Amino acid sequence: MKQQARKSVLKRIVHRSITLVCLVVFSYSLYQLAVIFIDYWQNDKVLSEIQQVYVYESIDQTNEGEIRESFDPLLAINEDIVGWITVNNTKIDYPILQADDNDYYLDRNYRHEHTRAGSIFMDFRNDIQANDPHTILYGHRMRDGSMFAQLAQFLEQDFVDHHEGFYYDTLYNRYDVEVFSAYVTTTDFYYIETEFPSKDDYKAFLNELKKRSVVQTNVEVGEEDQIITLSTCDYRLDRDRGRLVVHGKLIPRT
Repeated sequence: MKQQARKSVLKRIVHRSITLVCLVVFSYSLYQLAVIFIDYWQNDKVLSEIQQVYVYESIDQTNEGEIRESFDPLLAINEDIVGWITVNNTKIDYPILQADDNDYYLDRNYRHEHTRAGSIFMDFRNDIQANDPHTILYGHRMRDGSMFAQLAQFLEQDFVDHHEGFYYDTLYNRYDVEVFSAYVTTTDFYYIETEFPSKDDYKAFLNELKKRSVVQTNVEVGEEDQIITLSTCDYRLDRDRGRLVVHGKLIPRT
């Protein structure tokens, strides 16, 4: 009888221990989900606030080479803001930041606050005043659809047919962007080259970008054109090195 009683007590202890462990795991998981949800909510709030600040001006009262007046309120918030990107019918409507490296804004917003969403940021090697042939923008692919998550729609032919491009504004210029290539790849393909020894090298680079595209467009692009690349993570080919890439030709807006 005593042995059975001891077994019964042991079973109750084991059951209670398992229940306690399950409760701890559940509580921790719930806490982690709450942290993620709050971070998403805060990020959306912060971005909504700056979207109210930026007002696109079709004509800025500034001289060539001077910062456009429409960016003055943004620069008062953060001097690292160098542009704005808008893709119609998506959540992409964000300021573009640029730091001295490609790490700072990976996990910081325009307020310099840490956030898992980070910011849309320009490659530190680019110079918006230098008319670079290739400008590169990076952004996270967030599960709530924010930042560059909706770039994935450019892999669909129907979306590309009805959304040929997007808008890209800088401190000094305004552009329409005509998409000419979109695909998934890995970092083994160095699509983020910013300097080219010759026009022939640049032309070969452009031809490779067009060849990789999974969608068809009527956009012609050559060695005299400037292009912009939007880059985000993609897990289809590789969990760590996978990337989703969209390339577009810059068309100055008048």
